[in-house]
Amino acid sequence: IDVYQAWCGPCKAVVNLFTKLKNESGEDDVLHFAVAEADSIPILQPFRNKCEPVFLFCVNGKIIAKVRGVNAPLISKTI
Repeated sequence: IDVYQAWCGPCKAVVNLFTKLKNESGEDDVLHFAVAEADSIPILQPFRNKCEPVFLFCVNGKIIAKVRGVNAPLISKTI
């Protein structure tokens, strides 16, 4: 989940990375990418007013990992 601030929008720098990873996975139901505006979702309040992108990784609705900043190798490794 790309957690973003309303004033800046989702992180466009990682769209190609996510597309590549999705295509390489070969499983349509295993890997999903989403965006979430921190300003409009109460549970994401800890991520509000930050100018650094945050990527949350979830399994069965539970956050299992978090990457702060656009670090493509770390995001790929975490996935």
